[in-house]
This record gives sequence, structure tokens and C-alpha cells, in this order.
Amino acid sequence: MAIEEKILNVSKEIVVKFIEVGRVSPASFPETFKDVYRAVKEAVEEGAPPEDADDD
Repeated sequence: MAIEEKILNVSKEIVVKFIEVGRVSPASFPETFKDVYRAVKEAVEEGAPPEDADDD
């Protein structure tokens, strides 16, 4: 599974959980999803090793 797919899945699961516990309404899913997706993607990119790093 590509990293992009994983980011999408994690973001979706987070927003769905927020809806289940009442923190977010289903009507605000699109806007909330964009915010969560952006946050997850930034977190993944911050934790990723530099592209030119050796795999030693």
C-alpha cells in the first residue's frame, strides 16, 4: 500500500471516530477531512527520512 493511501485511510478513520464520539458532525466531514488529511500528511513528511539518506 502506497504511503498516500495510508495517509488517506488514517485521515478517514480519524474523522469517522470524531463523528462517532460527537466531536464533528457528518455535515462538516469534507472540511474536517481536509484539515485532518493535511495534518497527517505533514506529520508523516516530518518523520520521513531525507530522500537521499542511505538505507544502512
